[in-house]
Amino acid sequence: MHDHVHLLIGMRPVQSLSELMKQVKGDSSSWINKTNLVRGRFNWQEGYGAFSYSKCQLPTVINYIKNQENHHQKKTFRSAYLSMLDEHEVEYEAQYIFQDII
Repeated sequence: MHDHVHLLIGMRPVQSLSELMKQVKGDSSSWINKTNLVRGRFNWQEGYGAFSYSKCQLPTVINYIKNQENHHQKKTFRSAYLSMLDEHEVEYEAQYIFQDII
């Protein structure tokens, strides 16, 4: 997708999600800039969203990721993200939610 990336990652309880995301975003930004994949300098938006799933839900999550292009033809990623937060009663402050890419 042009405005976001889904990662499905298995983690151990002793691993730090924030450290993982710092490394993923840093290394990928560096690679994108070194290989000139975009015009100008590439930077990720601040922050990230993370959701946990049980092992029995993996096929559903994998299917969602595989078919996200079809899903996002009906609903922007930001709209789907906010719906997910609301559906699972996750409290958030709107000022910290990423903005759609125009």
